[in-house]
Amino acid sequence: MVRDGRGVTLGLVAVVALGWTGLAFVGLRWWSDQGNRLPGASWAAAVLVVFMAAGVYAAGLPVRRFLRGHARTPMNPLRAMRTVVLAQAAALTGALVTGWYAAQALVLLPNLDVATVRSAALEAAALAAAGGVLTAAGLRAQAMCRLPDDHDPPG
Repeated sequence: MVRDGRGVTLGLVAVVALGWTGLAFVGLRWWSDQGNRLPGASWAAAVLVVFMAAGVYAAGLPVRRFLRGHARTPMNPLRAMRTVVLAQAAALTGALVTGWYAAQALVLLPNLDVATVRSAALEAAALAAAGGVLTAAGLRAQAMCRLPDDHDPPG
């Protein structure tokens, strides 16, 4: 996913999220129109996705400390590379999660006057927001791992 040394960009995750929202909306609308229930969403899943975002962000902090010259121990280049890959995967996964649950919320939108549907739509919206948090954490961790222009690591 690295193009021109930029890595995963905000534009790419936006296209992934919007594209997946559109595809999922069509599929979920068809599924719902056939008389089937939508896949469930839960508050616990939203909390889990936010915790994953915190973990991705925390994984980028040691790399940032090393690149700024504040690390007490040397950084293994393989660990730094794995952190970048984790950050990029988190950004793209967050975009997919956002698109999937945004599509569920959009399918439920016409029936918000029913309490159970409103509750399901709120849970789907919370998971879509949690996916956005995961995307932001992945993009931020990727940015923390970016080498300076001179490509000379400190120390």
